Amino acid sequence: MNKIEFNTKVVQEVGSLSSYAFYFTRDEENANDLVQDTILKAFSYYNKFKEGTNLQAWLYTILKNTFINYYRRKVKTNSIILKSDTISSSDLFKSSLRNNAESKFVMEDIERALSKLAEEYYYPFSMYYEGYKYHEIAAYFQIPIGTVKTRIHVARQLLKKKLTPYSTDRN
Repeated sequence: MNKIEFNTKVVQEVGSLSSYAFYFTRDEENANDLVQDTILKAFSYYNKFKEGTNLQAWLYTILKNTFINYYRRKVKTNSIILKSDTISSSDLFKSSLRNNAESKFVMEDIERALSKLAEEYYYPFSMYYEGYKYHEIAAYFQIPIGTVKTRIHVARQLLKKKLTPYSTDRN
């Protein structure tokens, strides 16, 4: 197979390569970049392709290896730690945000607000928060599902009122 035939066959595989690349990247732009890199490598390594070999499988292997190499490079780049002698105020601000010093106080306020809920609201709400489904809560307390939904809704509203200082949509 000459180079022109090879290039034509490679270009015909772009559609299947794109869907395969999207499977890895989950992003259309990154998938397109990955396909372009794959095609470029395929053209560059034309002489390594053995006629009779499954071209699509060969291209998929190049694509997969290109993605893995990119991922490894990205992980290495993100793991580099820069050291400096001086710490800027913006670095201190970022550090204080990361250690969540205020979260202890927030949790105490949430626990206090939860403890002030009446039992009929507290238990269904806490079970829902833990991941139980409405019908499971209804079966546990032997009450209708509508009652469970109402109690959870009321509990949310009461908690929302007690925790307004933490609301992000204050106007």
